[in-house]
Amino acid sequence: MLHIEVSSPAHLTDDLLGLVSDDEAVSAVSVVRGASVKPAGDLVTIDVAREAANDLIIALRDLGVAADGCLRVEEVETFLSRRALQAERRAPGFGSDAVVWAQVGRRAYGDSELNFTYLGFMILATLLAAVAVVLDSQILTIGAMVLGPEFGVITAIGVAVVLRRPHLCWLACRTLIVGFVVAILVTFLVSMAARGLGWVTADDVHHHPETEFIYSPDRWSLLVAVLAAVAGVLSITSAHTGALAGVFISVTTIPAAGNLGLAAAFAEWGEVRGSALQLVINIVGMTVAGCITLWVQRRLWEPFSQRRVAKVRAVGRMDPGA
Repeated sequence: MLHIEVSSPAHLTDDLLGLVSDDEAVSAVSVVRGASVKPAGDLVTIDVAREAANDLIIALRDLGVAADGCLRVEEVETFLSRRALQAERRAPGFGSDAVVWAQVGRRAYGDSELNFTYLGFMILATLLAAVAVVLDSQILTIGAMVLGPEFGVITAIGVAVVLRRPHLCWLACRTLIVGFVVAILVTFLVSMAARGLGWVTADDVHHHPETEFIYSPDRWSLLVAVLAAVAGVLSITSAHTGALAGVFISVTTIPAAGNLGLAAAFAEWGEVRGSALQLVINIVGMTVAGCITLWVQRRLWEPFSQRRVAKVRAVGRMDPGA
């Protein structure tokens, strides 16, 4: 169940109420006339089954609510309502399978911001990965994978491709590239300093059985990247996100970047090439798999969505008092 709160201009409120009042997937509608100060108008709240929310949002946007007013969407974790339960049963499909594209798109834009927080996590994760290689520690490698923020950006590229948003694609690609370049450069400089201080030697950089997979890509690298991307996209777009942490520790992007900077500081060019190839395989594999997963999700749900949109719009054209 989703809770939609609308600050509606007064001239749109009656049309909005006509749109949602007879919608069988809507369990509750409330309106407070004149409650919205900015934008000036009315406050309307709507409870709708998650599997029908995307179509309702599209209809509200077509009505002009997003352009002249404001629409907010919140998850309802717990509800006690027979009408809400009936609305979920009447809505097509299952709530866990439904993708609310407005939420996915907004998250994609947020994940694609090139800010200091993102760069900070990238640098810290990559440095931790370099330490993991030096100590030959799988635990630290897993920690670096979990700490890295790059998965959301890679997913944003898939969202941009499927929703045909070139500006989002540009933002996500820029953030991904700049993040890895800065993180690898900082790791290289720190590794050079550690080498100069004698904290790390050439023997610490190679011949580590526990972390050798970082710079030794093979067919399994691509398979793991694809599986992780599919699981990650499903976790982000569905109502279930519990598997997301498991996805983060399944990809080798951050460890490969960390070892790339470390190996470059010691002129271990074989490891540099291996790490760079591992990084490219993982990023390309996850991006392509993410795009395909999002495309399949959209296409599978499209028949339900088209019928729902047509029905909601037909209801909206009726007289609200009929």
